[in-house]
Amino acid sequence: MTESRSPPSGCAMFGIYSSMFRRRRSASMSAMTRVNGDHPAAADAESSPAALKAPQVNLAHRKAAAVHEDSSLVRRPSGAVARAALPASERSRMTTNKPATNGGAGGRANNKPATTAAEYTGMAAELDKMILDHQKVKGTTQFVRATSGNMMLHRNLGNLNSGGGNAAASSARSSVERGNANKAAAAASNNNSSGYAYSGMGNIVSNNKDATRKNGGGELCRALSHRTDPEKLKEMGNEEYRQGHYAEAVALYDQAIIMDARRPAYWSNKAAALAALGRLIEAVDDCKEAVRIDPAYDRAHNRLGGLYLRLGEADKAIHHFKQSPKESTGTDVSRAQSVKTRIAKCNDARKLRNWITVLQESQAAVTDGADCAPQVMALQAEALLRLQRHDEADAVFNGPSAPRFGVDESTKLFGTIGHAYVLIIRAQVDMAAGRFEDAVSAAQTACQLDPSNREVANVHRRANVAAAARLRGNDLFKAAKFAEACAAYAEGLEREPGNAVLLCNRAACHAKLGRYEKAVEDCSSALVVRPAYSKARLRRADCNVKLERWEASLRDYQVLIQELPENEDVKKALSEVEAKLKSQRNGAAADRFQH
Repeated sequence: MTESRSPPSGCAMFGIYSSMFRRRRSASMSAMTRVNGDHPAAADAESSPAALKAPQVNLAHRKAAAVHEDSSLVRRPSGAVARAALPASERSRMTTNKPATNGGAGGRANNKPATTAAEYTGMAAELDKMILDHQKVKGTTQFVRATSGNMMLHRNLGNLNSGGGNAAASSARSSVERGNANKAAAAASNNNSSGYAYSGMGNIVSNNKDATRKNGGGELCRALSHRTDPEKLKEMGNEEYRQGHYAEAVALYDQAIIMDARRPAYWSNKAAALAALGRLIEAVDDCKEAVRIDPAYDRAHNRLGGLYLRLGEADKAIHHFKQSPKESTGTDVSRAQSVKTRIAKCNDARKLRNWITVLQESQAAVTDGADCAPQVMALQAEALLRLQRHDEADAVFNGPSAPRFGVDESTKLFGTIGHAYVLIIRAQVDMAAGRFEDAVSAAQTACQLDPSNREVANVHRRANVAAAARLRGNDLFKAAKFAEACAAYAEGLEREPGNAVLLCNRAACHAKLGRYEKAVEDCSSALVVRPAYSKARLRRADCNVKLERWEASLRDYQVLIQELPENEDVKKALSEVEAKLKSQRNGAAADRFQH
């Protein structure tokens, strides 16, 4: 497009936009309106702030508005496509236009048409394609095309404004220049109430912190800076992966897949990043897609075999290891064979109720590589429960390194029966730890998955009875009906013998009724299965004080002061017990001296 006056620079444009267009629009913007098919006088009508907030829509899109009027994404067709979308009269006018006179006002007064429309290609076309791909894959219509070089929300033209403070600076962080540039962006975001992370034209900063995280605002900015080349995105993702930024790597691989989903390396690399985040089942799906695209892709087969091994699917792991002779070794296949053998031994020992063997073989399977296998975890936790090691069983499912999978994805991978078994063991672990509501929920889901299984139905009944007994006992205890509360807890213990929480609660009832011996017995039984149960130890120590068993009470308080070093009540009780014990010993020594 030829203008007698040169268009303003980017900085000048930003100044114009940030002052809410107090000065009239430049000749280049008027010419842009003319290319879109509007009469030049329309620029004057749109110079008000209210009109400037709306995105510029060309004639072809006005014509199609009845079909897609709710979409916030506006795309301009390029070249011949743009001309073909216009009516015949418009196409004729676009091809017969003459140069405009100098100056916006003069041009409008003479009513001379603009020059021939330029081809709509280059970065602008790439921006449109990327917005459409992002909308299609991420399910958002948040981005709107405003000019040939910028994206906008329904807010400030030229930049995507951020209201998210530090999150905006984080989203716009460049993977190439972190360091000082990132600090400067964060400072700008904190100090600028308008929320701009970068003041240059064409930067993308999300207006919503959650949308930035979920929909990939940060990787879009970096993608645009490299002209949306998928290979460049893959390289950036690899760099993020090497630096341990796995979530960012996943986002970058996702963008590469959006642009070219036929490259198996993108899917395989994304699977590696997902696995590093602990999202193993998602990683399996992506590896399977890579293998589907290229059945001879050795690295994807090897990676898929490793994932299946970690999940305890030994047969599938062996299959994929054998499909990748260049990447896999004989050791990989041997480990998978070992895991398969050990799981079979666990199942045989479980039928015989040989819990020591179940525990040993399940722990060995974890060592061989099945460290995230739900079935192996369930076998190990069940053996620990039966061996009265409830705290250790709880750590298997709820420790910091324990994997967590959703019901749907686990059922899809392991089957309904396999996942139902995992759920009933989890329900029993929850009951042992006092999480009765969680236990009931897990057992109920297991019943839905495997309704004909008697073992599952039995665990469901036990969980319901124990939860109801604990709830009824708590209500009676609060009402100071200690004898009735004691009977309620006892009813729960009939269904769930050895439950530390019910034992400790019944001990509290015994203590209120002055039955300190029975309270000590119940607390001791609770501590057998859960040695780290501080409430039961504290209650036993207090009951021993009432019975003037100073040495036994001292031992419990010494353990408690290690577990609860900041607890002032424990410190005070320990001092009192030490004084009582010292006085008792001094009295005994005096008696011996007199005799």
